Amino acid sequence: MGLNWDNIILVGMPGSGKSTIGVRLAQELGYDFVDGDRVIEDHHGKTLKEIIAEQGNEGFFRVESDALCSINTHRTVIAPGGSVCYEPEAIEHLRSIGTVVFLDVAYSTLKHRLGDLVARGVVLKPGMTLKDLYDERVPLYRAGSDLVLEEGKRSVGQTVELLKERILQAKQGEQDGTD
Repeated sequence: MGLNWDNIILVGMPGSGKSTIGVRLAQELGYDFVDGDRVIEDHHGKTLKEIIAEQGNEGFFRVESDALCSINTHRTVIAPGGSVCYEPEAIEHLRSIGTVVFLDVAYSTLKHRLGDLVARGVVLKPGMTLKDLYDERVPLYRAGSDLVLEEGKRSVGQTVELLKERILQAKQGEQDGTD
């Protein structure tokens, strides 16, 4: 049995391009786009930073998991927040409604792209660095994903084209019965 391409879920570290790539990919495929962080913020009427400050990391993970488990869409590219990897229930739900793609970006690239992690609403344990976060999360993303796409030195457009090509090839293979 092949992958479920009804929805495409892009997971990865903050700064990996989930939203940027997701919006472009959705446009290319004629899909809708849902940003998981915006779902949380809209539902709670607060920023991620405010929710984390009020509820702590564990409380935020519950809020995020509940929000992601409430998503029931079709033909949508979904970009959940980076901490989705800590919520097995959310990952299981997302895999049940689509294909989870890990946008694997090198640490050096992320370090260059990211500014203030706290201001971005990134969940950090006390004393945790970006490198610590990267080392902790990457194995979790890999374990929870159906497909890993190593971005390397590709531009956003190149990444979108490669992902679109893989999706269309997989869909064609399933239709032909060659998958």
